[in-house]
Amino acid sequence: MSIRTLLQVIESIPASDGAGVRLRRSLGRTPHARLDPFLMLDEFSSENPDDYIAGFPSHPHRGFETVTYILDGHMLHEDHLGNRGDLKAGGVQWMTAGRGIIHSEMPQQTHGRMRGFQLWINLPAKEKMKPASYRDIGPAEIPVAALPGGGRVKVVAGTLMLDGKSVPGPIQGVSTDPLYLDVELPAGATFASAVKQDYNVLIYPFEGSVAVGPQTEARVLKAQSGGALSPGDRLEVTADAAGARFLVLAGRPLREPIAQYGPFVMNTREEIEQAIRDYQSGELVRSAV
Repeated sequence: MSIRTLLQVIESIPASDGAGVRLRRSLGRTPHARLDPFLMLDEFSSENPDDYIAGFPSHPHRGFETVTYILDGHMLHEDHLGNRGDLKAGGVQWMTAGRGIIHSEMPQQTHGRMRGFQLWINLPAKEKMKPASYRDIGPAEIPVAALPGGGRVKVVAGTLMLDGKSVPGPIQGVSTDPLYLDVELPAGATFASAVKQDYNVLIYPFEGSVAVGPQTEARVLKAQSGGALSPGDRLEVTADAAGARFLVLAGRPLREPIAQYGPFVMNTREEIEQAIRDYQSGELVRSAV
């Protein structure tokens, strides 16, 4: 058994996206701040409607998947394929852009807290031009596992391995085999779980700080910072004295070249230029139907 340790800290920075939504970006803050197959991780959290009310009007994507997880608030997804989804507290929107999709994500509230995350997951070269798809996952579809030392884990994607038991999430069969967990721990409690040895793993605490790794080598990871972990087949994450809540993201690395221009993620510059031409000409929409 090899327990993973904290290898690199990717602090989040203030950013703005869409029509002016204020957020914090860790993964994706620079082209070098990625963790294959994860391209970007944004956290948005505000009770001020000026920070989120303009939302994310219609915009294109090609070549990857977006995962939007809402903790508080209400957003509406609509896309050119006719999909429409109400994303409410505790729900997830899993969208595979593939060869092309144009969608919007707009707040359905004018006051109150809007809080959640958007994760971008790369697609392998052979799947970048597959048909686009969309799935709405309601809170009731996301299993919640109680932890023996207190706390709980929500399994958004992949399968949680806990004390010899498996807890499968609603998203399975993705090429990068992502594991997406939302873990909440009381003060001083530890989350321990098996993970696949050759997968990349990121820990992102958003409430409280955590100590990552075995007790003798544990390093503190502060809230709103991403922590890339060393290789290993086991996680051990301990909450601070105030308790903690954090995301666990793990996935099979693709080890392929990445070319990105805004909402297009391909393997070569030529493919990016083609994506831009397809969007400008309307072919991106036509080819995605």
